[in-house]
Amino acid sequence: MDDTPLQHSLFGDSTQRESPQKQRQAASTIKASDHAVRVESIPIEDGALTIHYNWLSSTEATSMFVTLQQQLAWEQSVIRIYGRQVAIPRLNAWYGDRGCQYSYSGYQLPLNPWHTQLQRLRQRLEGELGLQVNSALANLYRNGQDSVGWHSDDEPELGVDPTIASVSLGAQRDFHLKHRRNTSSSVVKLALPAGSLLVMSGKIQRYWQHCLPKTKKVSEPRINLTYRHIKFK
Repeated sequence: MDDTPLQHSLFGDSTQRESPQKQRQAASTIKASDHAVRVESIPIEDGALTIHYNWLSSTEATSMFVTLQQQLAWEQSVIRIYGRQVAIPRLNAWYGDRGCQYSYSGYQLPLNPWHTQLQRLRQRLEGELGLQVNSALANLYRNGQDSVGWHSDDEPELGVDPTIASVSLGAQRDFHLKHRRNTSSSVVKLALPAGSLLVMSGKIQRYWQHCLPKTKKVSEPRINLTYRHIKFK
């Protein structure tokens, strides 16, 4: 993960072709125990991207946000960028099985034992989607000025072509993706509401970068839970 700010030229311009989000496949609807989950596949090259809207019901997402905001071991990590120590513009916390060590930008996150709510979501991801996960990185964006810069989740401990499952709670924020090599490809912009699940898989971490940009339109906090599988040496 890299929090280095991106130069403006990498965002693309108005001459780019129609964005993939305008060419989305028809969504399917799955009936959960007490609410409908809408599943939408976003057509992109070199990877797979799927959004499960309303994966958590509104009541469940609101309750979970309050609990996790109060109970997770939040910290503002200090990472190294171009030889300087810089505090990241958000809070985060790392949870997982014993031995799941994870580091980025020269900083190793302290490992916390599973919180009950995080463990429950893990079990649901494994049971419903067949994902293999043993850890979760929680991020708390306190307002629209908290952000994460362009990066790929391609750290060595994640292995080759990892699958990342991302759950959103709290305020809706825009999530951006851009292709590393195809400069003519449009930036994909996705609005991720509370209760949604975004699954990034295939070669997406190899060929794409993603970010959560700052915005003046949002003043409320957001929690993002990214589930992943750490490869043991």
